[in-house]
Amino acid sequence: METSPALAEAATEPSDEALCRAFLAGDEAAFGTLVERHRALIFSLLRRYTARPEDAADLAQQAFLRALEASRRVFSRWSPSGPAPFRAWLIRIALNLAKNHARQGRRWLRAVHQPEPEAPEESAQEALERSEREQQVRAAVLTLPRRQREVLTLRVDGGLGFREIAETLGITETNAKVNFHHAVKRLRAQVAELPGEER
Repeated sequence: METSPALAEAATEPSDEALCRAFLAGDEAAFGTLVERHRALIFSLLRRYTARPEDAADLAQQAFLRALEASRRVFSRWSPSGPAPFRAWLIRIALNLAKNHARQGRRWLRAVHQPEPEAPEESAQEALERSEREQQVRAAVLTLPRRQREVLTLRVDGGLGFREIAETLGITETNAKVNFHHAVKRLRAQVAELPGEER
């Protein structure tokens, strides 16, 4: 049975570990490959903390620059034969930047009140109801305790598994699962109380 070209290409792509080692050995392009590999994930996570896509793009740029500045020092501390936790490390950098950004000027609140673009097939009334509903859900997310909000964001927006969330946030995998469970339970309860919600 022949391997598809996409699978063959995926099999030949170097791992994050290999790219980190190559960068340490002097291959400057290896870091660029790491950036391209994780750019969409970092932007998606940062978008949760910003009112505008441009702000998320700026923060992503800052995250990659900080990672580049610290990379040689950090990479050299990782075990040469073990896994390189590049993605978890990069997410921590991005989350720290995002939290600082959110604190300045209460940008989370502005993000909650930013109107959504209207879908072309919706009536004006449907678009208004959808926009109000999404704002209410965003507001509900903002009421979550910080750790629950972080775990929920990494799980839903980042698509990370609980083990990787735990590594990223410096908590246990069980703790990550518990925080996610409580976040979802809390959001469901709050959404059920929203006006117009059928019970």
